[in-house]
This record gives sequence, structure tokens and C-alpha cells, in this order.
Amino acid sequence: MADKMHLSTLWQNICQHDDQKSFEALFHLCYQRLVRFSMEYVHSHQVAEEIVSDLFLKLWTGRQSFREVVHIEKYLFTAIRNQSLNHMRKYSAYRVISTEDSGEEQGIIHSFDPSHATEWKELLARLDEAIEMLPPGRRQIFRLIKEEGFKPREVAEILNLSHRTVETQLFKAVKQLHISLQPYLTRQKTTGSILPLAILLAALLQ
Repeated sequence: MADKMHLSTLWQNICQHDDQKSFEALFHLCYQRLVRFSMEYVHSHQVAEEIVSDLFLKLWTGRQSFREVVHIEKYLFTAIRNQSLNHMRKYSAYRVISTEDSGEEQGIIHSFDPSHATEWKELLARLDEAIEMLPPGRRQIFRLIKEEGFKPREVAEILNLSHRTVETQLFKAVKQLHISLQPYLTRQKTTGSILPLAILLAALLQ
């Protein structure tokens, strides 16, 4: 197991000095451990490798936005757990059905209604714009909890903040997003296309 102080030093070099060698060292120290951890959920070595590689790519390209992360090891393992679970949920969103009429034994369809695709895309874009307007610290807390699946206590540990501070900032973020999206919500009501928005807000802004 890698020394936590060594990992912390590597992470500081990455964030403060864009040190690629420190990033490579962090990668080699944690990669196999994270892959094994991911496999406990996805049961596929190839999928686990993709999940871990994607996380490290995100970490390097967005390293400036992760500068407030204090406990990098906890962040990595919690993120891998969440992304592995997300992969499983995504797979289970598809269901196998019989397609005997078409001459095939079975097929896979997705439960999402394509008639809402355009509205959904516009909504996601507006929501992302609203999230980007949040103060940096508040935005990071919101994304970690609502988009990456961290629990408030985990975010508090990762960012070295009090649990109360995290919950307060999350509450303020949700309130600000409700206000920002209200004009769009009102317009959707007038066109009778409220369902996709209601679903998303229920998931992200509860």
C-alpha cells in the first residue's frame, strides 16, 4: 500500500506545479489497486481498466479544478466506486426483449423516450450553464455530490471541510439553481413539455 504522505506530496506537486512525473508516479502507485477495486463491482478487467483510465485522464486535464481536494486517495477510491456503480446502472438501463417477429432471438432497447431528446439536450445545456455560474467552491461541492455521487461526509473529508459547511453550500447551490432555471421552467409549463425537466430536477435538485 502506498504511503499516504507520499501520495499527498505527489498530489501537491501535480496541482501546484503541473508536475507530470508526479502524476505518472501517482498513476503507477494507484492504478492496479483501483482496477482491482473496480472489478469488485463490474466483474470485468477491461471495463475496470477503462473506468480507472478515464478517471485519471479527467484528473490530469482538470487538475486545476481539483486543487481543493486534500485526501487524494480517498477521492480516487470513492470516485472509482461511484463510476463503477454508474456503469452498472447504465447497463441495467437496457433491457433484453424478444424480437422473434424480426427473425432475431433477442434485442436490446433503451427505456428513454426519443421524442424528448431535443428538450433533454437543451435542458442539460441550460443546467450545466447554471452550475458553471455557481461560486467555485459551491460548484465543486454540488458536482461532487450530485454528479459524481459522493456523500456529503465524504466531500467534507476530501475537501477538509466541516460536514455542516458542505451541507450549507449544497443547499445554497440547489436554491441558486432553482432560481436560475425558473424562467426556463415557466416556459416549459406553457408549452406542455414539463416532464423531462421535472425528472431531472427531481434527481439533481432535491
